[in-house]
Amino acid sequence: MNLWEQLIYYFQVNGGYVLDQMLRHFLMTFYGVVFAMIVAIPLGFLIAHNPKKSEWIITIANLIQTVPQLALLSILMLVLGLGTNLVVLTVFLYSLLPIIRNTYTGVKNLDAGIVDVGKGMGMTKWQLIFKVEFPLALPVIMGGIRNAFITGIGIATIGTFVGAGGLGDVLTRGVNASEGTSIILAGVIPIALMAMVTDWLLSYIEQKMDPSRQKA
Repeated sequence: MNLWEQLIYYFQVNGGYVLDQMLRHFLMTFYGVVFAMIVAIPLGFLIAHNPKKSEWIITIANLIQTVPQLALLSILMLVLGLGTNLVVLTVFLYSLLPIIRNTYTGVKNLDAGIVDVGKGMGMTKWQLIFKVEFPLALPVIMGGIRNAFITGIGIATIGTFVGAGGLGDVLTRGVNASEGTSIILAGVIPIALMAMVTDWLLSYIEQKMDPSRQKA
């Protein structure tokens, strides 16, 4: 059989297994990014309103990005042990920087006149954040979430090294097999599809949330 016939045969025999690992892979990425959003978006607003705190918060997030994934995984493994929680935490840590940075940028680049109008209407600080700043900065924030999600899909492949499963397991099987090219492709194709579909979907949402693209 040629390569594509081997690939089709592998999917016919192991399609259920690949789909199960694909779902597992997606959920590890999803939870990591969602938890990062819960932490990073408020931090982005905090440093946008308190510039003195922005430098050290962004520096810490940058430092996390510079640590190799396997090295960070090894450090966290000493605390959490093996399993999916370890992968979710790793995705969480690597997702912080793009979301913090985009949130900060989105808030800082808002038209000061619009914010002043809100203040003139008697809005409180929290009302300004939730009713003015957050809706207007949301398209930029979505850009950070989009970047974090695509990066997280790649990071989640390390789950195979800590017993967490995911499509990294399929790739590892292919690497260890004598004729594993088709098995590697069976892991690479779902990862690529997941990344492309997620990128398209989040890009679509980002455009819909951009006031400049909405019809009057």
